[in-house]
Amino acid sequence: MQEGFGAGVLALWQAPLYQAGETTIHLSQLVIALLVIVLGFLLVRYVGRTLSRRIDKDSRVSAQRAHVIRKMVAYVGYLTIVLMALPIAGIPITVFAILGGALAIGVGFGAQNLLNNLISGIILLVEHPIKIGDVVELETDRGRVEDIGNRCVRIRRFDGVHVLVPNSYFLEQRVTNWTLVSNEVRGGVTVGVAYGSPTRRVEQLMLQAAMEQRAIDDSLANPEVLFEDFGDNSLVFTVFFWTRVQVATDLRRLQSTIRFRIDELFAEDGIVIAFPQRDVHLDTSDPLPLRMVDE
Repeated sequence: MQEGFGAGVLALWQAPLYQAGETTIHLSQLVIALLVIVLGFLLVRYVGRTLSRRIDKDSRVSAQRAHVIRKMVAYVGYLTIVLMALPIAGIPITVFAILGGALAIGVGFGAQNLLNNLISGIILLVEHPIKIGDVVELETDRGRVEDIGNRCVRIRRFDGVHVLVPNSYFLEQRVTNWTLVSNEVRGGVTVGVAYGSPTRRVEQLMLQAAMEQRAIDDSLANPEVLFEDFGDNSLVFTVFFWTRVQVATDLRRLQSTIRFRIDELFAEDGIVIAFPQRDVHLDTSDPLPLRMVDE
């Protein structure tokens, strides 16, 4: 009885599942190949985590380079495991040359976007148009890049919400990267003062308001005030400056602080910040009617 059961299991284990010409795929080959894939993928993930911990301890390796190394190790590891499992399953690699046409049709209809984003992700890792930690601005969103995955880029907006953007978007659409080369940006604050104000004194006070801010980086260029225009209701001045930003709101905070200080300095010096004015002309060709109303 036991011998019959063992023979049945052995026969099932060696049972052919597929045969084409001289190629025969047995159940045992398929099971072993699946085990190789599962165990291999687990091994690749373990190696990736171990490598990640060691890289994180090395201060000489930047976060972006560490991310690229982890991704490339994962890609090469997964591809190697699959190429090892195929011969074990009895599937020669050359079969893809025969199935290439059918595979191309299937990819064109069913996996075009998936492969597009996968290849785009590899390009992003190699060319570095964006990096981990970069501050990017899309059409409607602005935030910091947290991860460049196989399919999409994870961005954390400054309101705390995460946005998943397909990898291909960063190669096909216009994207503003605030920190692509460096985190140095130029900002400006524009103020309109009333006509008759002492223009040189306005320049001095605006420079003072800018120079008092520690966040301004005068190693790149000193703050500069330009007399922009004789406006409809005011004399228009702009103070320009350079600063280093970690998040996009850093620039807005600095601009707000400078505006507060300019308002204080102008008030102390009696300089009036202009506001829109309109002249109203009345038609006096006829007497104006007046009426008394009791309240």
